[in-house]
Amino acid sequence: MDRQQEFVLRTIEERNIRLVRLWFTDVLGTLKSVAIAPAELDGAFEEGVGFDGSAIEGFSRTSESDMLARPDPATFQILPESDGSAPDSARMFCDIQMPDGSPSWADPRYVLRRALSRAAERGFTFYTHPEIEFFLLKNRPSDGSEPLPIDNGGYFDMSNHDVAHDFRRAAVGALEGLGISVEFSHHEVAPGQQEIDLRYADALSMADNLMTFRHVIKEVAIAHGAHATFMPKPFRHQPGSGMHTHLSLFEGDQNAFHDPSDPLNLSKTARAFIAGVLVHAREITAVTNQWVNSYKRLWGFGAPGSIVEAPTFVCWGHANRSALIRVPRYKPGKAGSTRVELRSPDSACNPYLAFAIILGAGMKGIEQGYELPPGAEDDVWSLSDVERRALGYDELPHNLAESLRVMEDSELAAEVLGEHVFDFFLRNKREEWIEYRSEVSPFELRRYLPTL
Repeated sequence: MDRQQEFVLRTIEERNIRLVRLWFTDVLGTLKSVAIAPAELDGAFEEGVGFDGSAIEGFSRTSESDMLARPDPATFQILPESDGSAPDSARMFCDIQMPDGSPSWADPRYVLRRALSRAAERGFTFYTHPEIEFFLLKNRPSDGSEPLPIDNGGYFDMSNHDVAHDFRRAAVGALEGLGISVEFSHHEVAPGQQEIDLRYADALSMADNLMTFRHVIKEVAIAHGAHATFMPKPFRHQPGSGMHTHLSLFEGDQNAFHDPSDPLNLSKTARAFIAGVLVHAREITAVTNQWVNSYKRLWGFGAPGSIVEAPTFVCWGHANRSALIRVPRYKPGKAGSTRVELRSPDSACNPYLAFAIILGAGMKGIEQGYELPPGAEDDVWSLSDVERRALGYDELPHNLAESLRVMEDSELAAEVLGEHVFDFFLRNKREEWIEYRSEVSPFELRRYLPTL
């Protein structure tokens, strides 16, 4: 037994923890959990906990259903109680294995581990820093009607008696109690919309943190008489919820993206990484924006009266918030802070798969020596289609069906995700699109029923 396992067992005994929750995710990013008694944890470390993989989205066929969840002691955290009482439960994330102990190719955490290992072979560590947006709602209607936001606040608004203010304070406290460092929290642009930014961490830790984040946010919301949703666009006439993600590569303690001699402080490595993400942007969008509703956020500006702040065109720029990738101006010249910001992902993606495929695209640019095109200086949203075509700005897919068609032909996506996850993801998402396409929407009933 290693030292981390010994620490976990000792802490559980000292803190009188009565329940240990073992967490993992399915291919779509849904959090799964099995609870065990502390007495069973020694065996779980040694042999894993068996479960039926055929009952988990994308894991295995019925004939290959036996799988093992092996807890990772490095992810151990005691879970705070929402009522402030002494905690009596803890959680650990698991790596999914086959009965012979080999990694499961269907495990999203393994997909990310594999991508990180490939980067590590070239001496790189991948760090991410997400800005997570979501809505707080008064209700969660099940009949398809529009929900009610918890408040009428706007960007950076504050009220000492506001539910959202108290919620954010409680949420930040709960997250930091779990060892998840928060940089900022504030009210976003739309009524009921919140943003909490997590401090940068290596991509695997951050993916674990994001799954914990979504769980904690929903629990704290319920404790405050509200509902939290990470749905990309729940309101037609308001901005959607994105997850702008800052990215950087380090070589040891050195930021591989930083070059003090460059006007933008971007190294050759950073420029090739950006170029890789741009070249493969359309191929990876189905993973970073995996739901039918994701494209209402990306392309919602077509509706009269709608508001959009999401990137839709494949370009990059220096501090240009209309570009898909921007190079922030924060702390210019400071080596450790040089990074790039990818603005397309939404907060409902599977973070393991999203980080893996973003890294894969960037590494392809580095390995193949992609050249970075000139940056966008204009407001890309305000340009005409003719002007954008002249500048060479391609469009992100307009809907999930188009996104899947592009991904299907992507060698990069198949390589990064692995054959099993790649095939299941495409099959599952095609079914989602077919179901959505066959739905008769309220729009159609309003538009056509009175006149046709």
